[in-house]
This record gives sequence, structure tokens and C-alpha cells, in this order.
Amino acid sequence: MTMRTVLLATVTAVALTACGSHPKPAEQPAAPTATSTAKQGIVNLASASGSLVSGKITLAPMADGVHLTGEVGGLPANSTHGFHVHEKGDCSAVDASSAGPHFNPTGSAHGKAGGGAHHAGDMDNVVANAEGVARINVHLTGVTLGGGAPNDIAGRALIVHGSPDDYTSQPAGNAGARVACGIITVTQ
Repeated sequence: MTMRTVLLATVTAVALTACGSHPKPAEQPAAPTATSTAKQGIVNLASASGSLVSGKITLAPMADGVHLTGEVGGLPANSTHGFHVHEKGDCSAVDASSAGPHFNPTGSAHGKAGGGAHHAGDMDNVVANAEGVARINVHLTGVTLGGGAPNDIAGRALIVHGSPDDYTSQPAGNAGARVACGIITVTQ
């Protein structure tokens, strides 16, 4: 064989390989909707870890997230508490550990909402008044209510912790015991 024949055979082989049929990659299922499909949700918080903490929270979707309003009672007077959406909608354990870790669909570090990297379920601490009641008026951005998107909080747990969230300790802000737990339920 001449050099030209070897070169021609090599080029032909490369060209045929490049033109060969390759299996098509499996089609990805369509991503779930990234907008809320529900109009309203509710959480009935029940005591956990032997506390007397309970409350009722209403959720309403807004353009950039979900707004939470309501009251949590049975807290120590003038106290501060971590307040988070947790991964699982399960409050069956006495200490609410069945709710799992903070809701974190993007795998971010724990932090302060609106202050850099944080879990989707991270919210600012709530503060109880002199009667031990915390009035909730929180806007949780980047999440949806209903629709099944990865950032959907419907069906997940809402937890009140016994201590303040320090916004820096990993993975959960050192917020202490889970003193109340409730499931985010779509009502409309």
C-alpha cells in the first residue's frame, strides 16, 4: 500500500464513523411548572418535643414566592425562634425529626434568606411577644405552592424551633429542638 492509500483509508474510516448513527439520548420529561397552581394553603402547627407550642399559618402564592401569615403561641415570653420549611411532610415523630432536614432542592448551604446562599426553606427568625405569641408575616421567595415543581412547598413540613437560627452553622443554623410541626396543605 502506498502512503496515499493508507491516508485515504484512514480519512474514509474517520468520516464513516462520524456519520454513523448514534442512539438518541433519552428525552427528558418536561420540567414541572415553576409557578404556583394553588390559591391558598394552611398549616396547623402542633406541639413537638414536649412543648406547648401550636399555631395556625395561612399561605398565599405571590409572583416571586409564597407569603405566610398567622400566629404561633405557647412560646416563652420575648423569645426568638428558628422557622423553616423542612423536606418531608411528616410530623409523626415526637420530636418532629420525621420532617427531615430543611427544604433544599438546589443543594445550597444554610444561611439567611435574602443574604446570599441559603436553603429554599430558610426564613428569618420569629419573635414572640410578652405573651409568648409570635405574629407571622413572612415572604418566602423562590418557592411555589402546588404544581409539583422542584421548589414546591405543598405537602412539606413547617417547623418552629426552640432556639434562634444563627444563619451560619451548617447544616441547620443550630436552632435547637423542633417545638412545633405542621404540614403545608393546599386548601384552594
